[in-house]
Amino acid sequence: MKNDKTNVMRLLEQKKIPYKSHDYSATEAISGTEVAAVLKEDPEKVFKTLVTVGKSKAYHVFVIPVGCELDLKKAARAAGEKSIEMIKQKELLPLTGYIHGGCSPIGMKKQFETVVHQTAADFDTIFFSAGKIGWQVEVAPADLAKMIRFTYADVVVT
Repeated sequence: MKNDKTNVMRLLEQKKIPYKSHDYSATEAISGTEVAAVLKEDPEKVFKTLVTVGKSKAYHVFVIPVGCELDLKKAARAAGEKSIEMIKQKELLPLTGYIHGGCSPIGMKKQFETVVHQTAADFDTIFFSAGKIGWQVEVAPADLAKMIRFTYADVVVT
């Protein structure tokens, strides 16, 4: 398993973005807090990627700490939408190219407007899915900004 590379890793390498890959034993989606525990990392540094659809029918991506819940009102404000809701799980693969538990903000079929929770800026590196269940990448937020366009905002339930 160590020699496997995901598309996310290939894309990072193409742009010469430094990253560390972390693998863990999982064949199906486990919770983000379980991923953080397996990696022995602070759950505040491990992020999950959520895909939503706004009232305008535009899709929006939110990258938030695994132990947090997306605040749909704050998310809608950050995205400039009247309201926002999570997409149905069956829509994830056709829309993004990723399955539940392996969704990454890097390498989606189409680049959607993305908001990263503001706490990511507090860390030298953050973890997020490498695009495959059982894999995470660790990347500096400044380097993530070289890969995808995003804004920072407070979008979690407090």
